[in-house]
Amino acid sequence: MDPFVSNSSCRGPFRIGFGAPVGLVMTTMKRSWVYVTVVAAAAMVVIPALVLGQDGKKAEPAPAGKCMTCHRSINPGLYHQWYDSEHAKHNVTCIDCHGANKGDPDAFEHEGALVATLVTPKDCGRCHEKEMREVDGSHHAKAGLILESQDAYLAHATGGEPVAVAGCENCHGTNVKVDDKAPNKLSAKSWPNSGIGRLNPDGSKGSCTSCHPRHAFSKVQARRPEACGKCHLGPDHPQKEIYEESKHGNAFFSHVDEMNLKADRWVAGQDYSAAPTCATCHMSATTVRGATHDVGQRLSWTLRPAESALQEDWEKKRNNMKEVCMSCHGPRFVEGHYAQMDGVINLYDQKFAKPAGQIMKMITDKGLLKNKASFANDIEWVYYELWHHEGRRARHGAAMMGPDYTWWHGLYEVSQHFYFKFIPAARAYNDPEVNAYIDKMFKEDPMHQWMSRPTEEIKADIRSGKMQQFYKDMYTPKRKPE
Repeated sequence: MDPFVSNSSCRGPFRIGFGAPVGLVMTTMKRSWVYVTVVAAAAMVVIPALVLGQDGKKAEPAPAGKCMTCHRSINPGLYHQWYDSEHAKHNVTCIDCHGANKGDPDAFEHEGALVATLVTPKDCGRCHEKEMREVDGSHHAKAGLILESQDAYLAHATGGEPVAVAGCENCHGTNVKVDDKAPNKLSAKSWPNSGIGRLNPDGSKGSCTSCHPRHAFSKVQARRPEACGKCHLGPDHPQKEIYEESKHGNAFFSHVDEMNLKADRWVAGQDYSAAPTCATCHMSATTVRGATHDVGQRLSWTLRPAESALQEDWEKKRNNMKEVCMSCHGPRFVEGHYAQMDGVINLYDQKFAKPAGQIMKMITDKGLLKNKASFANDIEWVYYELWHHEGRRARHGAAMMGPDYTWWHGLYEVSQHFYFKFIPAARAYNDPEVNAYIDKMFKEDPMHQWMSRPTEEIKADIRSGKMQQFYKDMYTPKRKPE
């Protein structure tokens, strides 16, 4: 039975007499209302208690329990998600999160209460202040800045606004627009939206429900790899698919019942040891490091751009991640993994990204592109997919121990399209300077000389180890932060 709408016992901690239930006390974060709900034997009696509002004046009362009573009937799934949540167990109710202040741009009157549909990190931060601060300084909070990027241009220009709204902005986040004519004051173009870098009307960045979906806000769900799968998958950033093919993913799905996912404390190596999830490596606690909501604190490289870049304070951030790794692996294993990862990243950068970028720059600077608009020329698409899709897949595959994505979905396609799509497309402009750069690369760069050598000679150099010497210095991160 439901204590919020029936005569059953109350889940809240407040009791009087000989254990008779009194319901619960609900206090808002946005407005200072307090209500005491007394559950009688056969009926629910509501006693509104007035307290001072934020401006020192009495706040207007509203019918306590009305949210739960109504939404239990018209949105039973929503209601029961909340009812079974930790929020309900700790007496955090609808009005605690959705209550609004007069003057909030998205506030509206609803059933006698001033509310807002949108719950932002600033709202969540009233209770979860540390997490809010960490998110605000993270890569996730900056994801909404893609709205000004080449990716967003591509979606709007070649596709159109509807796909940018329903596609790009539903992962990266939208700039939420207030519509005074809408029933909930939010434009249909920007709501619903749970993009991780959402730009909110109150000035905050992000959406906690990206990882903690409403209204259960389950820690189990946030700890599982599927929580990240709405956005971190697909041809340009297939982290979910890479994880699933890796030994880490194999171990998780084989031993998910041993992951202790419901535990309050969740320390790698102590509370669970069967496998890591995305949260384990990027956010969760270890025996030597606390949990964080800043997902960049353990990343030494940024693999998003055309050419990889070491993060600011990359040594510190790499050590942060190594501490996580050593919850389950020995130091030599960890060092070996990073050497292999750095090798692939440097290989991609030096052999393909740098020359392709230089060639593309020459073509652009010399005005060789036939059509003026960005992405109106075939070579632009070839170059874009070379780094944005294939190059990222290779680098992410190496970073997450996914060999198939490192090679077959990664550098195999990078090399094929570099040599047999991008280079021919560049030569087609018949520009002396561009052709001279390409000719010199094939003649003088030992990594590219294989194209003009006999097969048996190449095989002999592979067997002798001579060819491997071209790459011997790639297994350490030598590039300076950008």
